[in-house]
Amino acid sequence: MSESSIDVLLIMPTDPHLGEYVPDHWRIIHWLTGFSGSVATIVITHNFAVLFTDSRYFIQARDQLKGSEYQFSEPIPGQDGLNDWLNENIKYGSSIGINGRTISVSRLRTFQSLLKSKQINFLTDIDFISELWVDRPPMVFTAAFDHPLAYCGKDRISKIEDVRNEMKKKGVNYHLLSSLDDIMWLLNIRGNDIKYSPLLTSFALIDEEQVLFFSEENMMPLKLARDFDSLGIIMLPYEDTAGMLSTLAIDELILINPETTSVALFNALPAGMKIKEEMSIPARLKAVKNKTEIESIGNAMIKDGVALTRFFHWIEQNAGMVPMSELSLSDMLRRFRSEQDNYLSPSFSTIVAFNGHGALPHYAVTSETDSVIGSEGILLIDSGGQYLDGTTDITRTIVIGTPNPQQKKDFTLVLKGHIDLALAKFPSGTKGYQLDILARKALWENGLSYGHGTGHGVGFCLNVHETPPSISPVAGIGSKYPIEPGMLLSNEPAVYREGEYGIRTENLILCYEDEETESGKFLKFETVSLCYIDKNLIDSNLLDQNELKWLNSYHSEVFAKLSPHLTDEEKIWLQEKTEELESN
Repeated sequence: MSESSIDVLLIMPTDPHLGEYVPDHWRIIHWLTGFSGSVATIVITHNFAVLFTDSRYFIQARDQLKGSEYQFSEPIPGQDGLNDWLNENIKYGSSIGINGRTISVSRLRTFQSLLKSKQINFLTDIDFISELWVDRPPMVFTAAFDHPLAYCGKDRISKIEDVRNEMKKKGVNYHLLSSLDDIMWLLNIRGNDIKYSPLLTSFALIDEEQVLFFSEENMMPLKLARDFDSLGIIMLPYEDTAGMLSTLAIDELILINPETTSVALFNALPAGMKIKEEMSIPARLKAVKNKTEIESIGNAMIKDGVALTRFFHWIEQNAGMVPMSELSLSDMLRRFRSEQDNYLSPSFSTIVAFNGHGALPHYAVTSETDSVIGSEGILLIDSGGQYLDGTTDITRTIVIGTPNPQQKKDFTLVLKGHIDLALAKFPSGTKGYQLDILARKALWENGLSYGHGTGHGVGFCLNVHETPPSISPVAGIGSKYPIEPGMLLSNEPAVYREGEYGIRTENLILCYEDEETESGKFLKFETVSLCYIDKNLIDSNLLDQNELKWLNSYHSEVFAKLSPHLTDEEKIWLQEKTEELESN
């Protein structure tokens, strides 16, 4: 920093594709600090270093940074920790260094606007890490594989034509894709370059006649390469992306998403080129699942439900006889899922959290934190699977032993919010932030809440967190986007009591058109996840008749769809778990 005349260095938690899950090659913050959360930013000056993260990771950050040279800055409620800190502490005329490959155009603009009055010099070609990280893991490039039409329902040339038709409507000559899931959806391919998501590291540039696909050419099977060639999909080296962008004509119009395009690629465009900025076309198209995808999702949910049923049955049958820990249960759940057809991998890092660990919304068990599952307590398990025919994400909280009244009340209040959102009926055009209150109302009335969003979009054999759909109190890009029929979202209200336990109940919900009246079209949700909800934690007196009816109907569906795939012993067990609950 001294040699480069940089006063402040910002290190972002992302890679050049700005996705959620980052390859080891780009996990710079973890290498520097030991903090393993997925969201963080580091600020390094000549005198100190500080890490910022969001509320999901506050407890984890305090623990993992303890004894290090890095400070953890926990913001005052209602304030934006990083932005407020920068505004208060960055001196007039400072130089701030950032690696432009790891920050989006919109994020840099936010920093520039925030610090505009301080005349800051932003240097975006700074990469000190490559020299310092001598044992840095290499970039991983795996073989691509075809995503069959039987699951995805639409061939790649039809998707490309759909995108081109949208480009014509917008008068756009080029469309740059940086998000890996956009590219995988468009080309009907998948890979294994990114942990938890079946993605290939790549960029794509679409024009009126061809698609330039920037990846590792030698990782493309011959049959796929031939098919690509016949469709005008031209393969080019991954590192040639910026160079190719620099050759585009300045009198033509390119469409980019400033949220997912890095500053480095943006700066590679010729000076003066016309640029249109908005959400990518594939992001909008893939958020609405087609008929074949919806049928496939139904099959994936049955398989996932069978794996979960066998898992929870195994826990109950072996409790007190077989040693169990958070790590061993995580491995066991992965084993049950891997026995299902078309299983690829977990869709995210499984959260198995016992008692106090459950109060960490994104707890990641390690050998150092692994907790033995005792005879009394609350066990939270948030997990999901990647299948060729769908992506799952589900959370269940069960009691080990006997719950106390507070645990039952907390669990039931969370369940009330979950059911109230699942039962929502709303006019077409409704945004996610307008629905969020339904999941929180019962909690708010009892002085409780949770610090994360209520629902996120879910991909189809793609990212478990998918934009644009979102249900959140924050009117961000995702939650401002109307929820449409065919969108798949999560429904996951929660309660966290630090040092005691966490409770979260999560299912995936699919939006569909319910009816059209003189007031317009109305939409509803269908709950598609299939796994029993622990009745031992429910205080039925807190549920109204509609909520109780939903629960019993849901349990009836769980048994009907899963029982044909279970052994007689598992079937009897599940029947008891899904028997009707009556109010006391």
